[in-house]
Amino acid sequence: KRALAETGGDLEKAEASLRAKGIAGASKKASRATKEGIVASYIHLQGKVGVLVEVNCETDFVAKNENFREFVKDITLHIAAAHPLHVHREEVPATTIEAERAIYGAQVKGKPANVMEKIVEGKLDKFYSTVCLLEQGFIRNPDQTIKELVASKIAELGENIVIRRFTRYLVGEALPSDE
Repeated sequence: KRALAETGGDLEKAEASLRAKGIAGASKKASRATKEGIVASYIHLQGKVGVLVEVNCETDFVAKNENFREFVKDITLHIAAAHPLHVHREEVPATTIEAERAIYGAQVKGKPANVMEKIVEGKLDKFYSTVCLLEQGFIRNPDQTIKELVASKIAELGENIVIRRFTRYLVGEALPSDE
């Protein structure tokens, strides 16, 4: 009612206002400790793909919540399907970033330096959106990133939620030591 009153009765504006407040609340909760949570697994394609993921929250109460568990299940499904390599861009090794930057720089050689840098940064952002879980579009709603999905769950459940780590296994996949 308050949101409708604030927006002069406009239902769409009221909904947008409530969603913005929820996301703002989620960012405030981001600094709170997450020492509870669950480790979940998912096996797909008759045992050909497996995922283990650790998702943390603030309390055991939320960790046992069915809504939280469904969210974690969706994350395992997403990891199995989208094959991210890292949770967030800070985990990507500097050597990988420099190698990608060199490749993209070679692709746009001959352009003015300022234009070249913008193109390279754009290509790096696209690279991050393919290898970093939080930057990928959610498989059930590609217009929403995993980071946005997490923020909406934080707003919904009222606690900080962190996807801490994951491992994805694929039968027959080469290990780094095999290459």
